[in-house]
Amino acid sequence: MTFPMTDWPRKLQPCIVGVGETAYAKRGGLDDRTELSLCLEAINAAATNAGISASEIEGFASFGFERHEPAVVQAALAAPLLRYASIVWGGGGGGCSGAVMLAAMAVATGQCRYAVVYRSICQGQYERYGQYRARPLWGGFVAPYGLMSPGMMVALTYRRFMMECGTSSEHLADIAMTLRANAQANPRAVMRGRPLNREEYFASRMVADPFRLYDCCLETDGACAVIVTTADLADRLQVPAVPILGAAQASGPRWTLGPMGSHNMPIEDYATTNSKEVAKAIYAQSGLAPGDIDVAQIYDAFTGLIPMGLTDYGLCERSEVASFIESGALKQGGRLPINTAGGLHSEAYLHGLNLVIEATRQARGDAILQVPGVRHSLVTSGGGTGHKSALILGQPN
Repeated sequence: MTFPMTDWPRKLQPCIVGVGETAYAKRGGLDDRTELSLCLEAINAAATNAGISASEIEGFASFGFERHEPAVVQAALAAPLLRYASIVWGGGGGGCSGAVMLAAMAVATGQCRYAVVYRSICQGQYERYGQYRARPLWGGFVAPYGLMSPGMMVALTYRRFMMECGTSSEHLADIAMTLRANAQANPRAVMRGRPLNREEYFASRMVADPFRLYDCCLETDGACAVIVTTADLADRLQVPAVPILGAAQASGPRWTLGPMGSHNMPIEDYATTNSKEVAKAIYAQSGLAPGDIDVAQIYDAFTGLIPMGLTDYGLCERSEVASFIESGALKQGGRLPINTAGGLHSEAYLHGLNLVIEATRQARGDAILQVPGVRHSLVTSGGGTGHKSALILGQPN
């Protein structure tokens, strides 16, 4: 059963009150820093943005692949208490919004006053997510068939989507150029100063049909963090508090790890991001419908995840997705601007937590590429992994 967050007492309403990030760089670009130091920098920046001391944080949440345990982070922040610690299972970014959900639950139930959701990645010092490596759970199942990287795995599902929904490589080019154009306004974006045109897109090498180089996200170093508390405590901080109207994680029937596993999903859900159930949950919690969404941050590890995400979340019909993209709806000034800081494709790849930060800024009205009149901001998390999660954020009270 889904409980509407709109029915909660206002003082318990979970809110995002602070966001912070380090500089973002191409993998290897921050090799003079440790991943832990980047993590702490982002948390301190988020605490400053919230108007609190980082030592006041009592709750810690993250998601699969995060290397820094809460007790270590607590000690490094000189925080006297650790009252809540959690992590969402699963690799990739599917648990990103789920980690925000856990932080929201922690503050709303009184487990802690302030909870931080954090993510730190140094692909230059550790592993490259886009490169083949032996993976214990599923590498032995799919690698013998030539599926050596996430791009190859997700390409199969999107190729099916193209057949069913009538999209083409031209639509992927439109999306890639839109994301890159958004990044040009963002001083934090790794790809700022490197605009992309159609000729460059089609001249780039094929990675896994239909994905070319510019359909794939960045490999970056950096960290970011989000501070969550209740509306009652937020009122005392005198900062814009963005209410979390919907937060959920879910998976469809018989999906398991989907394209990152053995491609054993039901055929009717094969060409999706396995997000239909989580979409139902966040709309039920918030009392909203897809038409109420003003701006969306859609998980874009690959450009093809965006058309699938649009349809999974009911933002357009499968039969209309091609014309929706062609209409310019996803661009600044369109019906539904997406990934307004450049996304994972052109800002940075932080497994999606930077999408939560941009959604928060859009809701507060202080984003660099601000969409006018934002009432409801959507975040989707994950594309090719197993379960998914999502958020809907509202206007500050």
